[in-house]
Amino acid sequence: MANIKTAISIEKPLFEQVDALAHELKISRSRLFVIAAREFVKRYKNQKLLDDINEAYDDLPGPDEETTLRQMRFRHFKLVKDQW
Repeated sequence: MANIKTAISIEKPLFEQVDALAHELKISRSRLFVIAAREFVKRYKNQKLLDDINEAYDDLPGPDEETTLRQMRFRHFKLVKDQW
């Protein structure tokens, strides 16, 4: 896979933390940024998936609709109970 060089601007205290961590882990700062970016993208995708799932289930029937559904089920049962 091809690598692309990029330049970023970050605050000096964050740069110093990144530099120290890269040194501690014995990896380059570039490698540390790649690891961080991958983790961020993974977390973002997971959160988006969770949000989409929650949105899909957000349209569940409310209390009024539940009452109507129960009444409909009861009426349906009365109509078909002797047909089985």
